[in-house]
Amino acid sequence: MSGWKPGDAKRLTDSMVRVDQAGEYGATRIYAGQLAVLGDRSPAARAIAGMANQEERHRAFFDAMMARRSVRPTLLQPIWNVAGFALGAVTAAMGPEAAMACTAAVETEIDKHYADQLEALGDSDPELSEAIRDFQAEEIEHRETALAAGAENTFGYPVLSGLIRLGCKVAIATAKRI
Repeated sequence: MSGWKPGDAKRLTDSMVRVDQAGEYGATRIYAGQLAVLGDRSPAARAIAGMANQEERHRAFFDAMMARRSVRPTLLQPIWNVAGFALGAVTAAMGPEAAMACTAAVETEIDKHYADQLEALGDSDPELSEAIRDFQAEEIEHRETALAAGAENTFGYPVLSGLIRLGCKVAIATAKRI
């Protein structure tokens, strides 16, 4: 690879860990916003609470990995805090199916993001690859749960999904660098 320097692999994995932690943090905030609106009694809220628990476990893993590897967090975390909660609250206020549409959109992008990371990593960082593979399987499960719960029945689903997916792409791109 031309222009490759010895520190490039570390910068790549540091960026991956930073963006993954930011994404998992954002997911916990989305679910917190949804649960704040939906409460805890509906079937959708119970499903969301279960997914939120898994996202919290993913975030905790990346928090610990960041500490062990001395990876700085994204400077945009305060924005993800507010934006994630707001996205969750707004979609939940639209109804349980819209909350699930949000989950389906986010998890579609995360699945692609994790697949790209696994391809880039190859077998260079087994600890990170194993975690990404495990978490990707759970993210796919979340997407399938959301679709089965009627995400696509949300009024304006294609537009809502497209906007949320675009937001995820922008968040991923910025968290890699900032």
